Amino acid sequence: MPTPPPGFVSIPAFTRRSILLLSCATFASMTTQRICDAMLPELSRIFDATIAQTAQVVSVFAIVYGLAQLFYGPLGDRYGKFRIVTFATLGCSIGSIVAAFADSLNFLIVARIMVAICAAAVIPLSLAWIGDVVPYEQRQETLAKVGLGTTLGIVGGQLIGGLLTDTLGWRWAFVLMTLLYGVVGALLYSDWRKQQLCKPIVAHAATADRPGFAAEALMIMTGPWSRIVLLVACVEGAAGFGILAITASHLHQVLGLSLSMAGAIVALFGLGGMFYMVVARHLIRRLGEQGLTLIGGCVLGLSFIMLGLTPWWQLTPIATMVAGFAFFMLHNTMQANATQMAPAARGTAVSLFASFLYLGQAIGVLLAASLIARVGSGTVIAGGGGVLMAAGMFLSQMLRRRESLAWRAS
Repeated sequence: MPTPPPGFVSIPAFTRRSILLLSCATFASMTTQRICDAMLPELSRIFDATIAQTAQVVSVFAIVYGLAQLFYGPLGDRYGKFRIVTFATLGCSIGSIVAAFADSLNFLIVARIMVAICAAAVIPLSLAWIGDVVPYEQRQETLAKVGLGTTLGIVGGQLIGGLLTDTLGWRWAFVLMTLLYGVVGALLYSDWRKQQLCKPIVAHAATADRPGFAAEALMIMTGPWSRIVLLVACVEGAAGFGILAITASHLHQVLGLSLSMAGAIVALFGLGGMFYMVVARHLIRRLGEQGLTLIGGCVLGLSFIMLGLTPWWQLTPIATMVAGFAFFMLHNTMQANATQMAPAARGTAVSLFASFLYLGQAIGVLLAASLIARVGSGTVIAGGGGVLMAAGMFLSQMLRRRESLAWRAS
């Protein structure tokens, strides 16, 4: 067996079990975010609305999701991140069943808001909890493993949304989400209770000794490195997740694919991310953070450009899968840096990161929907690819400069 590197600390079995359950919760959360993407043309037909109007089930969700981070970050820091994730997951099942019975577009948007309020806690507080229990040397690899839940959620959301909309009907997608959240929430609750039995006295930072949320947020956002991470997160959300939300509609309307086929192709984005998770350990050690962001950003941008401009649908599965692989090269590196922006207020820091990411997504969806009528969806997707290339190059350069300054200071 290979000898562990100096300073290596094995992650305990009970912690690995908790991480696995959190990965299941992030799967459900990401599935919820992407499940409406392939539904948009059908929702437009059912509710007699334009694509721009039905896109609100994605954009409004993202806005509420992003704003809710501002609430959950400090709440997790004070009362326990795992605990908040557990009850938020159970809450998502209630919003999902309400969505299944929506009889109008406005009703569906309200139900999506209910889910967004609860789902907002899951991914950022899961990442922050991992930041608390896993050393930084192993953190990016561990986040990559948890990222399997996120990437599978992208696959699941796109595939379930398109497949059930084409077969049983769009409502059944939300029925399935109700069951999924209920089962995962129950397992998390059981694990949380076991944690309480093992550690009956859980020490949380005393509220009296902590600054208020506004002071914490200001401290984080005014940090030079934090500003860079948050800015790139916003751009990544707008040009990455924002563009991804309209890709299924582009494949359906421009290239003439069925909703099921379009959803399946976009789901390959998540499959590409899964391939990255499999080889993440080797790439992290070989390329380092600078290489991951530079190569990831450039390959991601080129893939989106191909996806938007190609007239041959046969090329779109390849472009989508490569885009997913490259996206998580960039995104996983950003997540690791986000967990280290403010270790004393990690929940607030990671929640701010997620807030900027999903507010960027909301901006991207709204901007893309408004530009489609003017320049076409293909041009919008390709333009987003160009923005992502620039973001990857910029972040790589900033990482190089930061490492250089740290080396000189030592």
